[in-house]
Amino acid sequence: MDAETWRLHLGGRVERPLELTLAELQARPAQTHVVTLECAGNGRAFLSPHVTSQPWLSDAVGTAAWTGTPLAPLLEEAGLLPDALEVVFSGLDRGLQDGVEHAYERSLPVADAQRGDVLLAYAINGQPLPPQHGWPLRVIVPGWYGMTHVKWLASIRVDAEPFRGWQQEDAYRLHQSEDDPGTPVTRMLPRALLAPPGIPDFFSRSRFLDAGPCLLAGRAWSGWAPVERVEVSVDGGAHWVDAVLEEPLAEYAWRGWRYDWDASPGEHELCCRATDGAGNVQPAEPAWNLGGYCNNAVQRVHVTVS
Repeated sequence: MDAETWRLHLGGRVERPLELTLAELQARPAQTHVVTLECAGNGRAFLSPHVTSQPWLSDAVGTAAWTGTPLAPLLEEAGLLPDALEVVFSGLDRGLQDGVEHAYERSLPVADAQRGDVLLAYAINGQPLPPQHGWPLRVIVPGWYGMTHVKWLASIRVDAEPFRGWQQEDAYRLHQSEDDPGTPVTRMLPRALLAPPGIPDFFSRSRFLDAGPCLLAGRAWSGWAPVERVEVSVDGGAHWVDAVLEEPLAEYAWRGWRYDWDASPGEHELCCRATDGAGNVQPAEPAWNLGGYCNNAVQRVHVTVS
């Protein structure tokens, strides 16, 4: 993209359509939010029966400091008409999926789009967005799964009808079959992950370590409320103990945790689970769905201690 010729168009059910350059957006009041983004398909590879799509294990998640200008003042400046229902974000990436040619588009209800922490971001960790993160502009919607954070933003359109685009109506829904309309994927479910200790076996990924003191550490997050508790089990979930939580980075960022384990010789299955402030707790087993979304089941790491 050429930053000099790129323009953001904001129109639809508004009184005053806007067209803004990148420089004009960067000249507006800016905010920086530390936000965790997780792909809705993170953990898909662990589901059974197998789901045909990108086979993510547990690594489709990351945290960064995003800088941009809030969306809400732009919507106010444009003037939403009384029948405004949804705000549609259109990216410049275009392709075919299930035989349907379309640009990547997602929408938010007007009330969610008007949240003060929704950003039109042009920088990550103090640097301009690189191409793979959506240069020159992307949406950041704290707490929501990654499909909501539209990259390579081209336009914002306010609609008076529910948006029926392919990435909204067909993809990113929790359904059990092609005939089941299901429910939309929205906010990130609570999840804790630990960094597997020791060294791995190449094929099984089982871990091996020596007996004695072993620090178990990881990250936990949720899009519904801040994480308030992380528990650890070294016997496959039969018994749980509380981990120590580190100080929060930010409201919508993952939270560090640690647990000092005295590793005894034998076979162990390490597990961790998070609880957020809304009372949501990770389940022991995944909830299967056709798209393989939102698998926040408890992580299990097999360890041999010698």
